[in-house]
Amino acid sequence: MRVFFFLILISTISLSTSFAQKLVDPNKVAPEYREAAEKRRAEQIKILECSHKADAAKVLPRDRTARIQQCLDEP
Repeated sequence: MRVFFFLILISTISLSTSFAQKLVDPNKVAPEYREAAEKRRAEQIKILECSHKADAAKVLPRDRTARIQQCLDEP
């Protein structure tokens, strides 16, 4: 029974990391889409920074989205 539970736990952890959104690389898109890719990458980096700030502040999961949104709204 423990082995079964352990296998489920490991597979859940590995699946959750595989669905993470990857940073856009503007150099790997067609030239006509490069500007949009650069904007998207900047947005993704800002979200990551705000997520790290929320982690450092040990924000509760229920308040995490609001804190990240507040951080994104700051200039």
